[in-house]
Amino acid sequence: MTSRLRELSVQVRELEDKLRRGGGPEKIAKLHSQGKLSARERIEKLCDRDSRFLEVGLLVAYDQYDGQAPAAGVVTGVGIVHHREVVIVANDATVKAGSWWPETIKKILRAQEIAMRCRVPIIYLVDSAGVNLPYQGGVFPGQYGAARIFYYNSIMRRYLRIPQIAAVMGQCVAGGAYLPALSDVILMVKGTSFMGLGGPNLVKGATGETIDGETLGGASTHTAISGVAHYAVDDEDECLSKLRDLVHRLPAQETPGVMGDVYAARFDSQFGEQRHSKAKASHDEAAAKKSEADDLYDLLPSDHRMSYDMHDLLRTILDGGKIDEFQKDIAKEMICGDATIEGINVGVIANQRGLVKGRPGEKPRFGGIVYAESAEKVAYFIDRCDKQKMPLLFVQDVSGFMVGPEAEHEGIIRAGARFVEAMATTLVPKIVLTVNHASGAGYYAMAGQGFDPDFIFSWPTGRMAVMEGESAVQAVHGPTLDAAKKQGQEPAPEVSAAVDAMRAEYENQLDARYAAARGFVDAIVYPEDTRDVLAMALRTSLQNRGPHLGPFVLPAHLGDTL
Repeated sequence: MTSRLRELSVQVRELEDKLRRGGGPEKIAKLHSQGKLSARERIEKLCDRDSRFLEVGLLVAYDQYDGQAPAAGVVTGVGIVHHREVVIVANDATVKAGSWWPETIKKILRAQEIAMRCRVPIIYLVDSAGVNLPYQGGVFPGQYGAARIFYYNSIMRRYLRIPQIAAVMGQCVAGGAYLPALSDVILMVKGTSFMGLGGPNLVKGATGETIDGETLGGASTHTAISGVAHYAVDDEDECLSKLRDLVHRLPAQETPGVMGDVYAARFDSQFGEQRHSKAKASHDEAAAKKSEADDLYDLLPSDHRMSYDMHDLLRTILDGGKIDEFQKDIAKEMICGDATIEGINVGVIANQRGLVKGRPGEKPRFGGIVYAESAEKVAYFIDRCDKQKMPLLFVQDVSGFMVGPEAEHEGIIRAGARFVEAMATTLVPKIVLTVNHASGAGYYAMAGQGFDPDFIFSWPTGRMAVMEGESAVQAVHGPTLDAAKKQGQEPAPEVSAAVDAMRAEYENQLDARYAAARGFVDAIVYPEDTRDVLAMALRTSLQNRGPHLGPFVLPAHLGDTL
């Protein structure tokens, strides 16, 4: 029998391969004829050779707009430039000339938030015709419309001091011109780049003047006349080489963070050699025993409802497959413990599945469910990791909190609130990996997206929803179905149709691709890549000594923020 994980992985890979082609080979060939590279070619040349590019939001909007907006027309993610993590935003000119769809804004904002939360430089590779006018209602107005991109630009530039470098490598028109204008350094390519609040046609319509694009807003104009840009380069290869040089010249990250020098000293004492991609991590520890890739796909059962041992999964991503469990004999449905990933210390919080034996005289518990005792255990563990400045990894396979009179009498609401508060207010990085269920308030407690984890990933088997489809059917149609059963009758045709429709809709919405298409996860990762992806996410997040709270935290000298 083909495993569910393997089958879904094949489907996701096929979709991702299609999306990475953007507007297709003809559009890419057209760019080449203009002396330009595609967005992905630019990223490949910008980043260190053979390094990983951790793409964020590849599946966003893939199931909208009749498939006309692959990756929402922008490539975003974390790359390595001169052994340093940087956030990259690259407009894809093969998709509607790189114009901004509503989801383009969402992706750019997420990329900026990663840069702000992790305090890493951000590079914009600009090649966009501006707002996709038929969809301007989802782009232009609103708190999280395009204006927020420029708000984040300004916050990074003035207060957070996060390096922002923009390369205008094609069109950059109208309000979009403020993206590079609010960056620290602007590069332009002679002959192929244009930057202006209005193009030649708009100028002629507004003022009656006739002018060509190069004279109006080309590289020479903005570096020799207006002074808006700082470097004019001859071609894209020179542009990307110059970007690499500019990143190489950046000083090492020395921002003490909002907690000041005391916090920074504590951070350096524990993470000083883990902060950069060239960290002197213990390679002996990092050389953990790995299962063959084929074996990894058998870690999860074919039926998502069946049990398995979470320890087997953790062994594939932790150094040496080892975890030093915290209170291992209490609340066994929640696994807490200390481990390392490529030499980086991390506190692991994971859901155990299956029927979990309790202490002598106690009833067994259902794995994947959070009980009052397990909530208290995890809350204490989070507080301890926070005090020790240890980043947290949440491995989600959670179906929710326990319900019923016994749970309520034990104070599940108060214990759950304690769990959520500890997770929400911790100042250390939070990385999330969903491997199966992510349901109900359990999803929230396990650092769901609303609690600003630094990164949130899913395996292809991730299932994110308030509840599973069968539970939803019972909640909505249960009384009607039970009444028909008692009478020995089949449900009415319209009831059966509604039940089938609900099951199908839930199955669609529970698919990891559905979550990725809406930006609920940063990326879908595969079992054999998980360890490397988590290590890169940890290295990136640890560039910020802290605190990791919300999209960004302003430095302490700006006022009494904490």
